[in-house]
Amino acid sequence: MNYEPIIGIEVHVELGTASKMFCGCPADHFGKEPNTQTCPVCLGLPGALPVPNKKAVEWTILLGLALGCTINEESKFDRKHYFYPDLPKGYQISQYDQPLAIGGSLELSNNPIIQSSNNPIKKKIRIRRVHLEEDTGKLQHAVVDGQRVSLVDFNRSGVALVEIVTEPDFRSVEEVDLFTKKLQQIVRYLRISSADMEKGSMRIEPSISMRKVESRKSKVESGEYPNYRVEIKNINSFKFARKAIEYEIIRQTEMLVHGDTPTQQTRGYVEAKGVTVAQREKEEAHDYRYFPEPDIPPMRWESSQLSAISRQIGELPDAKMKRFITAYGLSAYDAGLLVETKERAEYFEQVIRQKSAVISLKTIANWIINKKVDIEKTSPAQLLEQIVESTVVSAITDSEMETIIKQVLLDNVKAAEDYKNGKAQALMFLVGQAMRLAKGKSTAEILKINIIETIKI
Repeated sequence: MNYEPIIGIEVHVELGTASKMFCGCPADHFGKEPNTQTCPVCLGLPGALPVPNKKAVEWTILLGLALGCTINEESKFDRKHYFYPDLPKGYQISQYDQPLAIGGSLELSNNPIIQSSNNPIKKKIRIRRVHLEEDTGKLQHAVVDGQRVSLVDFNRSGVALVEIVTEPDFRSVEEVDLFTKKLQQIVRYLRISSADMEKGSMRIEPSISMRKVESRKSKVESGEYPNYRVEIKNINSFKFARKAIEYEIIRQTEMLVHGDTPTQQTRGYVEAKGVTVAQREKEEAHDYRYFPEPDIPPMRWESSQLSAISRQIGELPDAKMKRFITAYGLSAYDAGLLVETKERAEYFEQVIRQKSAVISLKTIANWIINKKVDIEKTSPAQLLEQIVESTVVSAITDSEMETIIKQVLLDNVKAAEDYKNGKAQALMFLVGQAMRLAKGKSTAEILKINIIETIKI
């Protein structure tokens, strides 16, 4: 009997504000001495009152608009109650029934840069909500005086945290991987967070259940899903997210095949063993005893305020990639690499605005991509100077260059295949063969760039 995964995800992103969500403590907590960036508010001491961070609210709205969400005319904060050592107040200030943004979507499509497999993906993932809350403290497990203990660092407690919640629209690990990487790219384009997973500023929490394939049509039409779900908490790596989901798919499928229904629970991923382990039974909304945060009034927005925030979105990666292809005649692969980061895309356009007529757009793109130009240390003018200097000795026309490269690749098929398979030394062999045919009319660097470009095509 075949089963398919039903997956929804929650993505938590720490916003890059200077101060925390409800107090004036510095928000940059990574690598700081434990418990040195705290105050009565983020420690939950009696009598301390929270004051919302305006920039964090605006950035959450900005992200919601970028994801096509509707911004609620009225939004509020709520208290989410649960007891855990890293939650000093015994509740978390979050949002429940009136989040800042609802009902968006994100298009998944083939992207040669961030796609995780060769399988074609074309799909719209619905986004249920984008809301704002405060982060918790962080537990550190250690051995003190021979005893295994858990220590709490509250530096992270109270940092502004935006949560993106999807509908259970994913049916494969590849779709989750593409979505999360694309979301990270958008967040970075908006410049609201570094979304650095290694530092924990972006964390993924997938919820997985399995459904019989033969009942797919009726269940999709009726909106029914399996009567359980398993959530995996706080994954801070795309690789680990893939492995955790893959493990859960196998674990749950084996249980269902044997007639058992997986328990609805929260699990953690153990990186060293590549397995998930049970943490606690999965709570429902009523278990958290939500009620409106009495110390923070509701928020309302004028249309002019939302319009001003919307104008800050700018050109997002997909739109920029399409423009680079049509306006500059670049391949999808090259355009994808150039728009991978907003900084690189802006650098490319700064260079082409200064270029002379003798330097082609393709040459500039190839230099930025293949030479991995340090855009922070190399000005556009310096890059153009390097390109000119390297091409001074080149007396080969485009057609002659094309003939030479094609001949080298035709005569050395195995070397070309070796390079495709990751053998870097094969590339230098091909360059040597091209140098022989070019008879001193071109530099090794130019021949190398053209070989790479031709093999890639």
